[in-house]
Amino acid sequence: MGNRLKTIKDLDIDGKRVFIRCDFNVPKDEFGNITDDRRIRSALQTIRYCIDRDCKIILASHYERPEPGKYEEKYSLVPVAKRLHTLLKIKRDIFMAEDVIGPDAPQKAAKMEAGDVLLLENLRYEAGETENDMAFAEKLAAYADIYVNDAFGACHRKHASIDAITKFFDADSKAAGFLMGKEVNFFSKVLEDPVRPFVAVVGGSKVSGKLQALTNLLTKVDKVIIGGGMAFTFLKALGYEVGSSLVEDDLIEEATTIMSRAQEMGVKFYLPVDVVAAPEFSENTTVKFLPVQEIPSDWMGLDIGPASTRLFREALNDAQTIIWNGPMGVYEMDRYSKGSMAMSNNIAQTHATTIVGGGDTADVVQRAGDADEMTFISTGGGASLKLIESIALPGLEALK
Repeated sequence: MGNRLKTIKDLDIDGKRVFIRCDFNVPKDEFGNITDDRRIRSALQTIRYCIDRDCKIILASHYERPEPGKYEEKYSLVPVAKRLHTLLKIKRDIFMAEDVIGPDAPQKAAKMEAGDVLLLENLRYEAGETENDMAFAEKLAAYADIYVNDAFGACHRKHASIDAITKFFDADSKAAGFLMGKEVNFFSKVLEDPVRPFVAVVGGSKVSGKLQALTNLLTKVDKVIIGGGMAFTFLKALGYEVGSSLVEDDLIEEATTIMSRAQEMGVKFYLPVDVVAAPEFSENTTVKFLPVQEIPSDWMGLDIGPASTRLFREALNDAQTIIWNGPMGVYEMDRYSKGSMAMSNNIAQTHATTIVGGGDTADVVQRAGDADEMTFISTGGGASLKLIESIALPGLEALK
């Protein structure tokens, strides 16, 4: 990642038509209200930069996973357009297209004046988006002279608005937006040259999604702390009874390899020493705090226990750089959220540079009220993992 990512600042965009791929996949409540607009706020800098340079701005994003061809209201980006208007604090309206490639969107695009902003409907209403379809990408490309990708959260997907579309722009007319530039440069810098001790906190339900990242982190970090459902695969590999906890039996060998490799490389490897266990996964069942040695054979662990929280806090004490990806338990349910909340508080209280990988982890930090204390909260969970794995992200490759 030595070659610096080209950003919008490097392009001549004055007065041109600019297509910006954003990530407006924001959480909504059951009434369709946006509950967290961080992703919309993150896009403002790039959009304002274009408005100030009298561009005509076309914004595009996906939202969840609608069935292609069906324009269902619950997947519409209309609420995003309203929130964007409020946040941008501009006099003029934000124009909202009723579709993606026609008939409405091209008509509205043709009528735009300098400084206008038009938001296309959910890209995934069109089957061509997820299929990385060239013909669809060409229609998207026709809207603009300049292509900007500011959707780090979607960068690991080879979709038309991220990959195929870039084939229709030459090197001087495509670049990353400010958010994307910040994310990529931040991650690369920290991973290439961290201030030590460097600690990785890895949680979440499955080892499978994080195997490659873990293996890669071992070569970079001084300590690894494991929590969440994935811890049980490691505990079982060590011979503990884990009851009916989530375990990936086919990965026990991999888990063993990771632990012995950590030992060889002098990386301190921390696993939970106690758990919050219950006979079933529900909000009102009996719960016990148990050492990992004492999980009953028909019970399941659903969160790390208080002793693990204290142990992990001690391990974080001298950290100078912390990267955190994945919750410590099933944080969506109150009774099993304490481990994740405590981890968030403890990370926030260190003096380390703290990087939070997006998705669930960002959600935990938000709920714990620690968002302002973290150095950097990534907008992309999957994408940030891929960067840690040193895997080429289609969205970044396409800009080169």
